[in-house]
This record gives sequence, C-alpha cells and structure tokens, in this order.
Amino acid sequence: MREEFALRGMTVNERPQMKIWVDADACPVVIKDILFRAAERTGVQLTLVANQPVRVPPSRCIKLLQVTAGFDVADDEIVKRAVAGDLVITSDIPLAAEVIDKGGYALTPRGELYTSENIRARLNMRDFMDTLRASGIDTGGPPALSQSDRKAFADHLDKLLTRHAGKA
Repeated sequence: MREEFALRGMTVNERPQMKIWVDADACPVVIKDILFRAAERTGVQLTLVANQPVRVPPSRCIKLLQVTAGFDVADDEIVKRAVAGDLVITSDIPLAAEVIDKGGYALTPRGELYTSENIRARLNMRDFMDTLRASGIDTGGPPALSQSDRKAFADHLDKLLTRHAGKA
C-alpha cells in the first residue's frame, strides 16, 4: 500500500483518506453497527447509500445518501463516487467488480474480500446461478449471517482500516 502511493509521488501522510461506502439496502443491521463503531473509532468517513430511509446515528463521520428507487440506482451512485483506495461493503458481485476495476476494495457482509484474483470467478458463478434460476431450478438462498461471518467481517475491516492508516 505504501509503495502504491510512493509510485504516485505521495507520502503516506499525503494520500487521500479512505472512505467507506455501504450498499445499505441489503446490508444486515449487525454489520452496519460494526461499521458505525469502526467509523467513530477511526474517524473514517462512512456513507450508507440506500433508496429507502436507513437508521444512522448522529455522527460527524457517518451519513446517509438516499437515492431514488430503481434497479441499481444505489450501486451506480456508489460507483460514481468511490475512488481508488475506498472500501465498498456489498454482496453485489457486479458492483464489487466495478469498485475493484477503479482500484477500490470490496468486502461482503460475511467478511469475504473480493479481489482482482477472485472477482471474475465470482461473476461467472453468479451468472451460472442466474441461468439455473431462470430455468426454474430452485438454488436456495444464502444461510443466515453467523457469528463467524460477523467476526470475519470485523477482522477484515480492521485489517483494511489499519493498512490504510499506515499502521500495517
């Protein structure tokens, strides 16, 4: 990470502050609570993007960006605003792919980090599952968010925040 900014002629202290963008319509409340605590602890700017009202605690670091209803409107807004080095919290694989293409990070609420190495395989699997569902096959849904999922999310979030702060 430090090398990335050195190549751009920036020191660690000159690099832009990481922002966290949340695809908030489908983000579990328990994950939002972890994010709220992390934003307050670190001072990182946290923006929840949703097309419906979402509970957001009063904070200088946390805000809600409510967009109009519509297919992928929140996703499109996140892609428009996120820059290299920002973190996006989403389960939406196409959104994650766009964020990674812009040089950002994408983390699922289950603590899985999407990377340039794994995102294409995830997109292919998503498309395959869509094809199965379109042909009438019941593929089921994801299991409930477990305690280990929450821990994995919190651990990955802490690693990313620490690394970006130059402490890693």
